[in-house]
Amino acid sequence: MLFGHYDRYQYAKSPLVEVICQLRFPTILSIGSQEPAAFQEAIRREFPRYAVRQEQPAPRVVGAGGPAPKLEAQPPVTNYNFVSADGLWKLNLTKDFIALSTLGYHCWEDFAQRLDKPLASFIQLYQPAFFERIGLRYVNAVSRKALALEDVPWVSLIQPAFLGVLAELDVDEQAASRSSVDAHLALPEGQRLKLHAGPGLLGGGKKDPEIKFILDWDFSVAGSLSADRVPAVLEGLHGHAVRLFRGAVTSDLHTAMGPEPL
Repeated sequence: MLFGHYDRYQYAKSPLVEVICQLRFPTILSIGSQEPAAFQEAIRREFPRYAVRQEQPAPRVVGAGGPAPKLEAQPPVTNYNFVSADGLWKLNLTKDFIALSTLGYHCWEDFAQRLDKPLASFIQLYQPAFFERIGLRYVNAVSRKALALEDVPWVSLIQPAFLGVLAELDVDEQAASRSSVDAHLALPEGQRLKLHAGPGLLGGGKKDPEIKFILDWDFSVAGSLSADRVPAVLEGLHGHAVRLFRGAVTSDLHTAMGPEPL
C-alpha cells in the first residue's frame, strides 16, 4: 500500500538529498521594494549569510484559447537568501513566498523547530492575510553504490508502483534509456501529491556519474490558510511523506539503509 501505516525510522544511510518547505501568500509589495533588514536581524544568528538575486519568471501566456495567444514577459522577482554558517540550511523570501530548505535533514522535529522562528518572525513583521499554498517536498536519491548493492536490480529494491516498465521481469534496466513514473494525486483533507520516480543523474551527472533512483514528492495544501493552521497542515503532509517513502522501498532496501526506530 502506498499510504499504509508504517513506523517511523531514521536511516544510517539515508538517501535523502533535500527537503523544502514553501509557504505562498498573497503578494506583499513591500518585501520587494526594500531589503528586509528587520527580518534579517530577527534570524541573523541562525542564518548569518545573506545574498540577493534577481530571478526571471517564466513568460505568461496571454489570450490563451483566443485567435492570437502570445507570451508576455514577467518582471524580475527579488529573491532574498539567508544561509546558515555551514551552508546546509537556506531561507528564501520573495514578495510571494517564504521557504526553508536543507541539504542536512536529520529528522522532522529538527526541521520543524528550525522553521518555527523565521516563520514566526515573518508573520509578525509582514502580517500576511493568509497562506495560499503550503508545500513540503522530499527529494531522495537511492545510491546502490553507497549501500553496497551495485549488482542488485531496482526491481528488488523499489516497489512496482514506482518502477513503471522496470517492474517487468523481462525488461532489462540497462536497455531502458529512460523510464519514470509521474503522477498528480488528490489526497484526503484537500491535500495533493505531485510525484516523480525513476532512475536519474543528480545535477545532470556533472559531478556524479552514478545513476540513482530518484524518489521526489511534493505534498501540498491550497486555499486560504490562516497562520494558526500551519503546524497541523505540515504535520499532516509530513505524515504522508513518511508513509509514502516506506511504501516505496522493499524490505531489502529498508534493511540495507540501516533503519533505527524513532
